[in-house]
Amino acid sequence: MIKKLLLAVMLIIPAFGFAQKFAVINTQTIIEAMPEMATARTQLKASSDKFEEEFGKLQTTLKNAIAEYEKAEKDASTPQSIKDRRVQDIQEIQQKMEEFRNTASQDLQRQQEQLMAPIQQKLMDAIKGVGADGSYTMIFENVAPLYTGSDVEDITAKVKTRLGIK
Repeated sequence: MIKKLLLAVMLIIPAFGFAQKFAVINTQTIIEAMPEMATARTQLKASSDKFEEEFGKLQTTLKNAIAEYEKAEKDASTPQSIKDRRVQDIQEIQQKMEEFRNTASQDLQRQQEQLMAPIQQKLMDAIKGVGADGSYTMIFENVAPLYTGSDVEDITAKVKTRLGIK
């Protein structure tokens, strides 16, 4: 019994010697409030609009090709080779549309990553600064905590202040 008590005391004493501070943060709230995010959204929207405009042109081309095919199909004097060529044109346009959709999606993803990288780096630098200033042992994302003790501090406001966000 005394050995167990002594062992428990020996395990607890080092914990008192190292005061640990923990904090939580909601990075999504901060990122949404950063002015750089509005600029990034505007740039992504402009690129997306251009891609949509180009895709609309492809859709118009496809509609025209389908109309030509239907016209050739109704005309009994149109040779089968012309009808087959019209079908081939439609398939090629559909393939171009699919390739364009994939390329546009990849380009938008790449652009988003490039625009977000400096925003995320700025946020991480601010978090590290607040963490160092407050001598926090660990800072956790406060997405959906099941329980937060009274000794855990929410530093979202401190990071916003450090970034100059109201």
